[in-house]
Amino acid sequence: MNEEVKAINRTGVILLLAMVCCFLWGSATPSIKTGYEMFAIQGDDTWSIILFAGVRFFLAGLLVILFESLHQKRFVLPEAGSTPYIVKLALAQTIIQYFFFYIGLAHTSGVTGTILSGSGGFISIILVCIVLRSERLSANKIVGVILGFSGIIIMNISFNGDTSAHFTLLGEGFVLLSQISYAMSGIMVKRYSQRYPVTMLSGYQFMLGGLVMAIVGFAAGGRMQMDAGPVGYVLLLYMALISAVAYTLWGTLLKYNPVSRVAIFNFLTPLWGTILSAIFLGEVEQALQINKMVALVLVSLGIYIVNRAPATRQE
Repeated sequence: MNEEVKAINRTGVILLLAMVCCFLWGSATPSIKTGYEMFAIQGDDTWSIILFAGVRFFLAGLLVILFESLHQKRFVLPEAGSTPYIVKLALAQTIIQYFFFYIGLAHTSGVTGTILSGSGGFISIILVCIVLRSERLSANKIVGVILGFSGIIIMNISFNGDTSAHFTLLGEGFVLLSQISYAMSGIMVKRYSQRYPVTMLSGYQFMLGGLVMAIVGFAAGGRMQMDAGPVGYVLLLYMALISAVAYTLWGTLLKYNPVSRVAIFNFLTPLWGTILSAIFLGEVEQALQINKMVALVLVSLGIYIVNRAPATRQE
């Protein structure tokens, strides 16, 4: 284990694994919106959206457990005493976060949703420094939060003849609410992974959260078109792998490294997301709007500044 820890502590390894995570998370937005089209899910069909999300995350958890079971050459079961932690993570990291994120994404563009997802880092700072008071609120963090939220405000202002803010509760509002849940789940993962294996926690919380979402979505009348074709099912599998791979790698990095050393790479997520949304969703014109470009720069700069603050003793 000591050799494994040393390997994960190396800067090059952190860079590589963090970049993989950010690319995967950045690709999630265009993948989800493309999935809505392939499985014939309308933006106002809330329960079909929840069913779609539930299927994805149940598959993600199943993949994590299967891969880890093959690695350990035994079937991985929840460890004794871990059930309450799995349930809490399933609520924060899957059910609540993605209930708001999937519905919000159906009511906004891929570019906007991607940039807004960068707010999770700022919310984490607020929770850690002001609510939990487990870190000092440094000047770096204050400047980063101001830059980041300034970018979010600018992004939602139209410069095409008027200066009104384009912000809806079901769209941008729900994406922001999802980031609050994401920030809380990140703190929980950091704490719980000191007691239980990251892969076990990640796999079973995804399976539980996905199962709950799928059952609720189906029971409430949600449906998915089942003849989406091979491309549709490959996309669904890829979306499951996004969660299975990214969250497991990120949780492992957080377990063995200071949060600030790992989180510095979060600024790559909105960059990847904006590029991939422009390519796969045809949102090139929107991605190149001046307010989106300014917002992207401010959000990325804010995340960078926040996360280059010195690590605290809690880490």
